[in-house]
Amino acid sequence: MSNDPLHGITLKTIVETLVDYYGFDTLEELIPINCFKKDPSVKSSLTFLRKTPWARKKVEELYIRTLPKLNNR
Repeated sequence: MSNDPLHGITLKTIVETLVDYYGFDTLEELIPINCFKKDPSVKSSLTFLRKTPWARKKVEELYIRTLPKLNNR
């Protein structure tokens, strides 16, 4: 069993979960990147994040920090 909290979780699931929890407006405030600012969508965000490792890392870190909040719903 892996200790990695992202093990087995797709980038699509991460983005959809964060959008459901925060919405694009709050995501843009938390991680100020264009894919959350200008005409945001899950599809465009995935395209950008797959090509941009530093941005993907920020999104994954936010997801990990958000996990305890998701589990307490």
